[in-house]
Amino acid sequence: MSDIMHPISMNGLLNWIMTEYKQEGTIFGIRKFYQADSAKSIPLFGEKMENPCGPAAGPHTQLAQNIIASYLTGSRFFEVKTVQELDGEDVPVAKPCITAADEAYNVEWSTELRVPQALDEYVKGWFALNILSRELGLGDKDGFIFNMSVGYDLAGIQSAKIDRYITEMQDVAVTAVWQECREAAMSYLDQFQHVDQAFIDSISPKVCRSITLSTLHGCPPDEIERIATYLLKDKGLNTFIKCNPTLLGYDYARKTLDDLGFDYMVFDAHHFEEDLQFSEAIPMIERLQTLAENQDLSFGVKITNTFPVEIAEDELPGDEMYMSGRSLFPLSISVAQQLSREFDGKLQISYSGGADIFNSQDIFEAGIWPITMATTLLKPGGYQRIQQVANVLTDCEYPTEVRVDLAKLDQVVEKAKTHPRYRKSIKLAANPKLTEQVPLINCFTAPCQGGCPISQDIPAYLRLVGEGKYFEALQVIVDKNPLPFITGTICAHPCMTKCSRQFYEGSIHIRQAKLEAAEHAYDEYLASLTKPTVKTDAPKTAVVGGGPAGISAGFLLAREGMPVTVFEKADTIGGVCSQIVPEFRISMESVQRDVELAKFMGAEFKTGQAAPSLTELRAQGYEKVIYAIGAWKHGVLRLESGTSLNSLEFLKANRENPEVNPYGEEIVVIGGGNTAMDCARAASRLPNIKKVSVVYRRDKRNMPADEEELYLTLEDGVEFCELLAPIKLEDRQLICEKMRLGERDASGRRKPEGTGDYTSITADTVIAAVGEKVDSEFYQELGIKTNQWGYVEAETTTLATNLKDVYVIGDAYRGPATIVEAIADATTVANQICEVHNQHYVANNINPDPVAVRAKRGVLAVPNCSVNQASNCLECSTVCEACVDVCPNRANMMVMVKGAPQIIHIDRMCNECGNCATFCPYNSAPYKDKFTVFNTVADFEDSTNSGFVILDNPKNLRVRLLGAVKDVDLRQAVDLPADIVALIETILADYTFALSV
Repeated sequence: MSDIMHPISMNGLLNWIMTEYKQEGTIFGIRKFYQADSAKSIPLFGEKMENPCGPAAGPHTQLAQNIIASYLTGSRFFEVKTVQELDGEDVPVAKPCITAADEAYNVEWSTELRVPQALDEYVKGWFALNILSRELGLGDKDGFIFNMSVGYDLAGIQSAKIDRYITEMQDVAVTAVWQECREAAMSYLDQFQHVDQAFIDSISPKVCRSITLSTLHGCPPDEIERIATYLLKDKGLNTFIKCNPTLLGYDYARKTLDDLGFDYMVFDAHHFEEDLQFSEAIPMIERLQTLAENQDLSFGVKITNTFPVEIAEDELPGDEMYMSGRSLFPLSISVAQQLSREFDGKLQISYSGGADIFNSQDIFEAGIWPITMATTLLKPGGYQRIQQVANVLTDCEYPTEVRVDLAKLDQVVEKAKTHPRYRKSIKLAANPKLTEQVPLINCFTAPCQGGCPISQDIPAYLRLVGEGKYFEALQVIVDKNPLPFITGTICAHPCMTKCSRQFYEGSIHIRQAKLEAAEHAYDEYLASLTKPTVKTDAPKTAVVGGGPAGISAGFLLAREGMPVTVFEKADTIGGVCSQIVPEFRISMESVQRDVELAKFMGAEFKTGQAAPSLTELRAQGYEKVIYAIGAWKHGVLRLESGTSLNSLEFLKANRENPEVNPYGEEIVVIGGGNTAMDCARAASRLPNIKKVSVVYRRDKRNMPADEEELYLTLEDGVEFCELLAPIKLEDRQLICEKMRLGERDASGRRKPEGTGDYTSITADTVIAAVGEKVDSEFYQELGIKTNQWGYVEAETTTLATNLKDVYVIGDAYRGPATIVEAIADATTVANQICEVHNQHYVANNINPDPVAVRAKRGVLAVPNCSVNQASNCLECSTVCEACVDVCPNRANMMVMVKGAPQIIHIDRMCNECGNCATFCPYNSAPYKDKFTVFNTVADFEDSTNSGFVILDNPKNLRVRLLGAVKDVDLRQAVDLPADIVALIETILADYTFALSV
């Protein structure tokens, strides 16, 4: 099966480590190594650890290379992955088994290896860490601790297979794998600089002195106690027992998650009723503490097991999955709080459950340690995130005894329930994926650019803004974007929905950076411009409509020296930006600064009257005509009785005179889009207003308005009346039917359904913001074809209509569109009329210092961080190694081919967990779609991936490329693309360690 992992031998591991480190200065892709403070350590179980953090039992401790990567980045406490009697291919793990875009879910249970294989991996990892500690000077060889984990019942734990595992993990000296490790290490003595035979002889075979009991949900309390007693008395092991969030009770968990916005998680009370009860847990723990003391051993609890929820939206295959990450943290830390109170802070707690850089110091300073992590390591930055945590904890004062500070722990719990970091967005997250499939090679891309309709050179200008080079940044911006102030203020910023930084602490504020550059450098930029010479022999162009689309078309054509006139029937240029959008969102001054840019370039603007007819424009010598008229036709709210005020009429009147209120004291806005939010916010600022309400037939999470606009509207005190459909307005009462959400529709939102119940809301005025329409009659009278929705029919690549040399851009073609989409259309049409030169800074998106770019990977911004937003850009067009970062098994790898970075996939190291598919910016799964290196013909034939396998010698290969399989001899000319041949030859020449067995 293609999801079966094949562990690497100790010799292969050392070959990989030594060769990669010598060639690249990296080990399993890890670039920055943590160096322990030799003066600091914490005692635990008669051992010591140089810092109290590491990977939780799970995907990051399943294979030896995972353990090695964890150590290099700062881990010193390792919970190796749980073993059980049911193992290997017999464990029913559906694939993919992980999704971690925000909170994480998994359906995996324990190690996917056979138990003897798992032991081999842990021993190889242990031996390798000893060697690396000395060879690289990273710390004391006795400065880290391995903690084994077993499940799930006493019979299984007492079985011959698990009993042998437990016994051998305590002393592996007699095992075959220990001998393998010693022999392999001895064979590398001539390559080591600081490791000699005496050091190898000194490596302890006593891998584990401690164990964590991981029981399934529903395990009876007496069974848990019997297992723990057995582990303490019969096996002589320091013992932790995992405690589940179900100890809190169903009502506590449901309310906590609901209050934090995780109300969509589906679970019922049965786990809470079947699991260990809090009242049972306390006396059991007391008895086990006493037993451990009598055995001269340590006993404590591990918090927590993950939290079971139903698979309700096909997140993963199956019926039930296990939740973890930031949504688990408020529950897990509450379990720690309640247990600590019962034991007056004298209970040893090993903590997991949403731990990361944002809370690990608080947890540690409250007296809870060691701290292990999983979810945060599944996100971009991967293992490198450990280093930041390790550094922070190393700087803390280390404890000398087990003692939880109850007051500090109370503060951590309160923060978990109130801090925005643990609150789910009120909006459904936009799809961060690009629409394109990942290419086999040259896949590094900045998804922000791909998400921008005009493909702005975002990495280039963010880098310049971060360096304070505002003039240069504005040059980059205006090269493709004629409206830096408008888009810097009210752009819908689709770029930010694609930003890879959202998987760290939040998307870069790209729009704000654009505005920052415009505000700082506008005058300097304008002064630097040379007015283009008008080409007298070029065709004249008329642009009908002076909104964002029209201004953009005028700017782009004029900059190329084309004669162009923009006609606007209003007195001011700007369209909705100057007439509709409230002044508190964008000022007239900002709009006019963009207009001045177009005027400087030579665009002529005629205002105050309707544009001439198409016939008249032709008669006046305009050979090209562009219609850029927005969607100004009013949408209609159909009420059984009563009337509503159209949103555009309201906003236009309000923009002209925001201090006048003829609407009454209570205003209701119908709609859930950005226009509705504008209406509500503008209404809330009117004099003598008592209440403004927004009525929408779905809930906030399913409203089309931008998240930012929703939050701003809430901050302005607007009341949201969700799941209501307006029926009629009578005697100042808006009667609404109560709705419920049904199945999801094509947009991904749940469809509202009537319930037959009604309610009323007081309303002096009802404003209808239910969508605006294109004036299709206008175009039909011109002879321009429209479609069944009333939009103009135009060629998708040229935006040409059925009339010769007549084009349409913006709303009339797309329906109500965003400003940046209007710019994109203007660019498309301008390129039909002349060549638009706006690709001057594409190369600047690549940072010439990739080392500096990679240094940002895994570093999360923390409160009071001095680095500005723009500087936090990950510069994905230079380094997009998300799939490398997030793979626990290191199965995705960066290689350099003729000076260019490429990504390959190592089949034998992949269990198809699916994590890389979550974070690849393309609409793809790298573990299936990237060029793959296979170790055996059987593995090659069991896959459909493009890739190769060596046959009888390194020059004879079997290659699959886009489904076609052929055998090739590299000593002869081969019928393969040159770039694929170069990739294969580079792997065989420089990265043979990736083929290690």
